[in-house]
Amino acid sequence: MPVALQDHALDSLRYIRDAMSRAGAFTAVPGWGGVIMGVTALGAAVLAGPPSDSARWLGIWLGEAALASAIALVAITRKARRSGVPLFAAPTRRFALAYAPPMVAGAVLTAVFVQNGLGTRLPGCWLLLYGVAVVTGGAWAVRIVPVMGLCFMTLGLAAFVAPAPWGHYFMAAGFGGVHVGFGLRIAKEYGG
Repeated sequence: MPVALQDHALDSLRYIRDAMSRAGAFTAVPGWGGVIMGVTALGAAVLAGPPSDSARWLGIWLGEAALASAIALVAITRKARRSGVPLFAAPTRRFALAYAPPMVAGAVLTAVFVQNGLGTRLPGCWLLLYGVAVVTGGAWAVRIVPVMGLCFMTLGLAAFVAPAPWGHYFMAAGFGGVHVGFGLRIAKEYGG
């Protein structure tokens, strides 16, 4: 009898620990959604080619950003419903409030770069600020998310140092490769 009671107590402690962990962290980070976002980004990198100041290049990447945002929203919503996590709970709001400012800064700087003929340097700007958004939002998410953000930031810094024509390789590595790699790990370790 004491063994059964001890097993029950340990199961209860695990349940409580899991519940507290879910309550404090944004757990609806979409692993499979990240993989899909990465695949579409790889396609955009091939389609767009090296960075240029052309409306075509910018349009492809802005279209990709809109598509990736839609994929992320659908994937987050599905994962939250599947795991029984309220979509508008405190961890989700904290994640969004930390994630949004760097994304807004990226939108503003995109306009500044384009107006000043610096479109070929947008890969560094986008990767760096997206990385900052993922790190700051990731402070309210599962532990792997800020690490992913640091990878984006590193690629953004490297894109600024490298010759501008290499930008699409950094975009493919970051928005494609990092999303696919971390997406697979998040799907495996954090349930989809």
